[in-house]
Amino acid sequence: MTIKLNYQNAGLREQELEKVRPLAETAFRIVTERTGAGHEMLGWMDLPDTYDREEFARIQAAAKRIQAQSQVLVVIGIGGSYLGARAGLEFVGGPLANQTRDGVEVYFVGTNLSADYFSSIVKVIGDRDFSVNVISKSGTTTEPAVAFRMFKAMLEKKYGKAGAKDRIYATTDAKKGALRGLAVEEGYETFVVPDNIGGRFSCFSAVGLLPMAAGGMDIEQVMAGCAAAYHAYENPDFYENDAMLYAALRFLMQMRGKKVEILASYDPALIQFGEWFKQLMAESEGKDGKGLFPVTASFTTDLHSIGQYIQDGARILFETVLWAEKEHSTVLVPHDKANVDGLNFAAGMSLQEINKKAMQGTLLAHVDGGVPNLIVSMEELTDYTFGEIVYFFWKSLAISGYMNGVNPFDQPGVEAYKKNMFALLGKPGYEDMKSTLEARLSKLE
Repeated sequence: MTIKLNYQNAGLREQELEKVRPLAETAFRIVTERTGAGHEMLGWMDLPDTYDREEFARIQAAAKRIQAQSQVLVVIGIGGSYLGARAGLEFVGGPLANQTRDGVEVYFVGTNLSADYFSSIVKVIGDRDFSVNVISKSGTTTEPAVAFRMFKAMLEKKYGKAGAKDRIYATTDAKKGALRGLAVEEGYETFVVPDNIGGRFSCFSAVGLLPMAAGGMDIEQVMAGCAAAYHAYENPDFYENDAMLYAALRFLMQMRGKKVEILASYDPALIQFGEWFKQLMAESEGKDGKGLFPVTASFTTDLHSIGQYIQDGARILFETVLWAEKEHSTVLVPHDKANVDGLNFAAGMSLQEINKKAMQGTLLAHVDGGVPNLIVSMEELTDYTFGEIVYFFWKSLAISGYMNGVNPFDQPGVEAYKKNMFALLGKPGYEDMKSTLEARLSKLE
């Protein structure tokens, strides 16, 4: 394991941890024994050992075929159908990976309903060859369904119906749903969204593995890291299991009146990981008036914006710092004879050294300002480490959810906006709601 948890700056006493230890151990047993609410969605838990090797080989073969036939892969999905894959690609390759890596560029659509965003992706593709991976269990979720309808038409216009068929890869339900039916009818290659794994836990199924492999990630290393974490976090010893400890620490923060958890990172490669983290935590715990509100910060950039609030604002938050000890590149600050900027004291230092001092200085300042800090550190941002860190947060979240007394594996609140949107759009079956909603909106104009 390359993941380490440091809670020395959390401002907690050992007796406080001991007080919540029995609850954390009970929640751990509920997860391990699969006896809690939503236990039927725990397929992710032993996935590193039980995943379908035949489908995995097909994923690898499809990724190579995409790389050979296209310069661009358009991934269509929303929520858990895209966040994990995008987080992984940037975790390993950075936010400019599409411009700097060899191989296929990967762009994500179906994540919003913006016409300008859609048009910009079309312009980026230009005249280049492209393939599509559409990811949807049902095939009827509005945002990805709209995007797929348009990109399917683009493929058929460019390559003909037969040519388009060989460039569309559908990741969907094994047996049913609109997308499954269309894939069978049209002859698309298909991969499975597992029935026992929810969207935000799905990135190590075909949902995330195909885009990651097509984008150049070593998915065998991803699964190896995930397997290492799976076995490490089976340990029932409270003080030797960092996933259980992190769950207990988050629970203690709530007991102390904290409402907000900031996932802070110091590398732009982790920004999209933060987006994945927000969905995992918010959809899993934000129920029944409970749960921490997850937000993210990219330091040192955000120290010049929300840094003031973190330092001196309402004491409702704590920070979890996600830190990588090594970077792929070494860049040194040059010496300048004139020293106009006064930076010669740092000449010869690497940016990573300076970044670490910035992290340490920020941590001390925030702790002094009354903001508890946890540190989750990794050796380096690699395919293997991505497998580890994702599983760390999965396992910890499952324990934390049960400690909070909620089902961590459903998301009933997500459907509310959809019903209103369907009614306002005039979708059949929602006619009774439309006039009421329009009347409410008219009062706001």
